[in-house]
Amino acid sequence: MDQSILTSRAVLGMYFARLEKPNAGGWLDGVSNLFGSDQASEQYPFLGQVPRMREWIGGRQAKGLRGSLLTIANKHYEATLEIALRDMRRDKTPQIEARIGEFADEGDAHWSTLVSTLILNGPSAICYDGQYFFDDDHSEGASGSQSNDITVDISALPASVHGVVTAPSVEEMQQSIVKGIAQILSFKDDQGRQMNSNARSFLVTVPVSLWITAVSAVSTLTTAAMMMNVNPAILGGMKVDVQMIPELTWTDSFAVWRTDSPIKGLIRQNEMDPQVKLKDETSEYAFDNDAIQIGIDAWRGADYGLWQRACYVTMI
Repeated sequence: MDQSILTSRAVLGMYFARLEKPNAGGWLDGVSNLFGSDQASEQYPFLGQVPRMREWIGGRQAKGLRGSLLTIANKHYEATLEIALRDMRRDKTPQIEARIGEFADEGDAHWSTLVSTLILNGPSAICYDGQYFFDDDHSEGASGSQSNDITVDISALPASVHGVVTAPSVEEMQQSIVKGIAQILSFKDDQGRQMNSNARSFLVTVPVSLWITAVSAVSTLTTAAMMMNVNPAILGGMKVDVQMIPELTWTDSFAVWRTDSPIKGLIRQNEMDPQVKLKDETSEYAFDNDAIQIGIDAWRGADYGLWQRACYVTMI
């Protein structure tokens, strides 16, 4: 046999070699927690916050934990690639290797798809407290009514250059981002205390149309703080990044996420890493179809975590 002809064993080698290379999905870890699973579904209790220290007056005053429960089911996902035996025989360039590389990347890319879908649907999807994830009337315990769904009238901002909501100026984008960050910093827990006061790292997720403006905006956020009469030192020690998400169909809005908290805004749940399956050259399928198939299967799920780690900003 001509040793230059690709075999199914070589195709598998390409697949596993690609898996050894690091992926570039770091932004997912900033907005979501990844938890392991060993059953059909997992339950996540949101127990509220512990009581704060107080002066001992009149004995102890015990407070219990507030309970909310979220259940995430694992779903079965698959992707199957078919390669004609004639293409394996004729391929003298890295064409098939490139396709196998893309196929191996699909396991990580699928996480991005699941998370992007959650972000896109955030204004209309229910989270653990029974409200939309992005909503204007969240309330828990002593928190009071809180909104992580805000609007910014860009025409009223103190900017030297004005744009429109679908193409804001860099100054308008800067100040809109600052308002989103400020809103996250204002959130209180069920005990009525600030829960993001130590936040120092944020991510702005934007659609393609707002990406360039957002990248330019985050480079000088301290200027935006001064224009809004906010002490620029508040933002001076913060890190703000931008992630463009092609799946977002928003035209006049974006979302800001706190990324340095142990508990994130979204949850990824993994029961089984992608498993590879193969119908090789000796299979009945290859005999009948003159092709091989390589497939990957995974069991996983994703859902909304703490809404207090994010804010949806719509420019009007």
